[in-house]
Amino acid sequence: MRLLFVIPGLSGGGTERSLRELVATLVHHDIDVSIVYMVQRPTDDAARLEDVGARLHLVPKRRLDAHFLGIRQVIARERPDILHTSLYEADIAGRVAAWRAGGGRPVVLSSIVNTSYDPARLGDSNVPAWKLRGVRMVDGWTARNLTDHFHAVSRAVKDSAVQALGIDPTRVTVIERGRDPRRLGEPSSERRTKARAALGLDRDAEVIVTVGRQEFQKGHVHLVGAFDLLARIRPHAELLIVGRNGNHSAQLEARVRESPYRERVRTLGHRDDVPDILAGADLFVLPSIYEGFPGAAIEAMALGMPVVASNLPTLREVVDDGRSGLLVPPCDHAQLAEAMSGVLDDPNLARRLGDRGRDLFLTRLTAEQSHRRMIELYERLLVS
Repeated sequence: MRLLFVIPGLSGGGTERSLRELVATLVHHDIDVSIVYMVQRPTDDAARLEDVGARLHLVPKRRLDAHFLGIRQVIARERPDILHTSLYEADIAGRVAAWRAGGGRPVVLSSIVNTSYDPARLGDSNVPAWKLRGVRMVDGWTARNLTDHFHAVSRAVKDSAVQALGIDPTRVTVIERGRDPRRLGEPSSERRTKARAALGLDRDAEVIVTVGRQEFQKGHVHLVGAFDLLARIRPHAELLIVGRNGNHSAQLEARVRESPYRERVRTLGHRDDVPDILAGADLFVLPSIYEGFPGAAIEAMALGMPVVASNLPTLREVVDDGRSGLLVPPCDHAQLAEAMSGVLDDPNLARRLGDRGRDLFLTRLTAEQSHRRMIELYERLLVS
């Protein structure tokens, strides 16, 4: 089997790390893997992907006709059986390039990784309604007419795409993304102590952490608002916000400056030691306004952390409310603060939530399980 991925770029984040782990598994199963990417950023992920056996092709986004031609040339050279696209720009470019590829057209598979047309997106000042409608029209037409099958990372994402893009639900396979427990490591008191020392945290600090790119979707400003309510009555509470800069960084920085407890809020930016930071914290919080698949929450659950998250359809698929975490309405500062305080107040509750979350991860959400199902999907597409 020959497989060609088309992705927007290599940014060094969790998505690319997950891709690298998947590629390593595919190569181990004698699947030939090539990757087209469109943006070159300062990162060592390209070398890491080559190290695990992928061939990389940079096709920059310049003139539109030259861009599609560049991808078609890669298709002609690599002759893939399956073209697998992910994220909007790569979806459109890959679908159109494969359509114009002629007789050797591969099977076109697109991964749907977010609820991209959720009405909540219109609350983001960076997303004009007219632009979102135009993007949705292009995405929908190419999805219905130029795509053979879809992979959705959750049932909620599938349902959202079926409704927004008008695609046939029988052409969508749900496969959750997993995480490699070997990379994440094991939780322990020694690891916790070491992680806290590395971050300069006091032994008695109540450490709350969130992980995610600084985008409107992730609800960071609402978490800071909830933390203000919490910090007023918990003098040892500290908030760590981990994740690279994004379109909402300026708003987040302004909100932190407004906080009367800003000295206890730390924005750490992109980090390569996220599992260690999680291992040193007391509580993981995901205050998303909308969500595709909560990869950071999965990592927290893998490390036995209690989770407090927004009560969204996707998160309800992963966080068992009252058993592996607590779910609260999105953007509700008071209820988010109350839930965080409830977990910090009750060590037995925190332990039960963390233990249940780790059990769920090990039985359902490991990378091995996800990769096996992806290979089964590829094989099924080639014989259908």
